[in-house]
Amino acid sequence: MTNRNVLISGASIAGPALAFWLRRYGFNPTVVERAPALREGGFAVDFRGPVHLEVLRRMGILDEVRAKQTDAGEMIVVDRDGRRLAGLPAYFISGEVEILRGDLSRIIYDRTKDEVEYVFGDSISSLTETPDGVEVTFERGAPRTFDLVIGADGLHSAVRRLTFGAESRFLRHLGYYVCGFSMPDHPGLDNHNRLYNEPGRGASLGGVEAGTLLVFASDPLEYDRRDPQQQMKIVERTYAGMGWETSKIIDAMWAAPDFYFDSISQVHIDRLSRGRIALLGDAGYGATCGGLGTGLAIVCAHVLAGELHAADGDHRVAFRRYEEIIREYATGCQKTSENAGPFLSPRTAFGIRRRNLMYKALSSPRLSSFFNKLTTKAASGLRLPDYPR
Repeated sequence: MTNRNVLISGASIAGPALAFWLRRYGFNPTVVERAPALREGGFAVDFRGPVHLEVLRRMGILDEVRAKQTDAGEMIVVDRDGRRLAGLPAYFISGEVEILRGDLSRIIYDRTKDEVEYVFGDSISSLTETPDGVEVTFERGAPRTFDLVIGADGLHSAVRRLTFGAESRFLRHLGYYVCGFSMPDHPGLDNHNRLYNEPGRGASLGGVEAGTLLVFASDPLEYDRRDPQQQMKIVERTYAGMGWETSKIIDAMWAAPDFYFDSISQVHIDRLSRGRIALLGDAGYGATCGGLGTGLAIVCAHVLAGELHAADGDHRVAFRRYEEIIREYATGCQKTSENAGPFLSPRTAFGIRRRNLMYKALSSPRLSSFFNKLTTKAASGLRLPDYPR
């Protein structure tokens, strides 16, 4: 086998999932992660349809994921006084299996940590391809050379920037921003999620571990992605004067240990590989939310590792086959994210009323089964290859 030593950038979901399969197939993966330790917490993520569940089954973690599932209830739309206006059944939001991102990350990490090298608190600063490998320099560690490099480092991928060019060439803003954090001490909550809207602004609270989600419409904003205090000020200004429980949510934001803020965007790039470097998951075909990203990452990690194994490590064959297999599937999943912003935060009062009426229709017994199939259509749109074990 050639090209056994593989560097993977990113230790969220896609990177460790790829490392899991590569190690099983006899490769030597190294995972580098900017964060000082495994990232805990985060949004709940879900799996839908037979393709997602089959990959979890092949990894041997489906039962463990089910044991950790969130048991989330329905999403209830409320008015300013908290009275119910409409609702959506749980499976529209949480799929067939839902789990906190941090719990899933821990499951895969624990399955790989004894056989895979993890380097936390560091990141790639340069990539130089040679005929025999890729010379890599790091922000902190000593330079090293690897046979292949995989960027599984998210929407704002450093590997993509170093290999293909500036982020602005590939990131498409969808007109919304999203913010999330936990409020564990908020009283009177259950497993149902409450959503309150005013034009262009949405605030939800409840469900899993009092998760909070704020979604608002906006043109692209200028801010430092590594400065959460600056981001919190943007959120505070945006939600000033909003009704319902919003002021309590904003007050709690300043002490949240798991604050997250980003634009709702998509990655569009013509190729997923160049030479010995390839992109996986959100780095190559991601969407901030609503794009089935976690299930997509798990599936595509399986395909990429399987193709490298089938090609005996020949990256030229494997990378080409990987892209041929997953491109249409990834694009179909990604397109579902275009509805996330308008779904959670319509821009007008009329849009909010129309959305609420749609929720009521989706909840009716006659339509719920049909629309449930629609939610899993994109996730199921791949004939999963059966690679040699």
